[in-house]
Amino acid sequence: MSEKMPVTTAIRFLRQHKISFGEHLYAYEEKGGTAVSARELGVDEHIVIKTLIMEDEKKQPLIVLMHGDKEVSTKNLARHLGCKTITPCTPEVANKHSGYLVGGTSPFGTKKTMPVYMQDSIMQLDTIYINGGKRGFLVSVSAQAVQASLQATLLDIATA
Repeated sequence: MSEKMPVTTAIRFLRQHKISFGEHLYAYEEKGGTAVSARELGVDEHIVIKTLIMEDEKKQPLIVLMHGDKEVSTKNLARHLGCKTITPCTPEVANKHSGYLVGGTSPFGTKKTMPVYMQDSIMQLDTIYINGGKRGFLVSVSAQAVQASLQATLLDIATA
């Protein structure tokens, strides 16, 4: 591919932490989500991990990593965290917390340090695809490296 790979804050984070990763550009589609990236890269949507910026009732932000083909049970997440509610941030608020545009949000190198919660079944996958910090750009990386580098708390918070 002749297109130059972007060097985002996420890429700098991965290099700084000496995490091995692959780079994958694809044709981004507005509101296409993980279904589009999985289709464009020819991989199962289950191994494409979405990075969601959410907040509790006190407006404290957090990151949730979830399989592309699953949804987050915000009720279960709130129960695990001992708070009343967890809601997705608006795109503007998510951009402010992460430093990334929604659709290009990476859990690596966020502007604000936030706790990270990861669906525990992601750890059953060897390699996952996760946003590299730019729309239309994913990195392939080991689930173990993601969990270790982000000190992500593993929870079962996917909806059935």
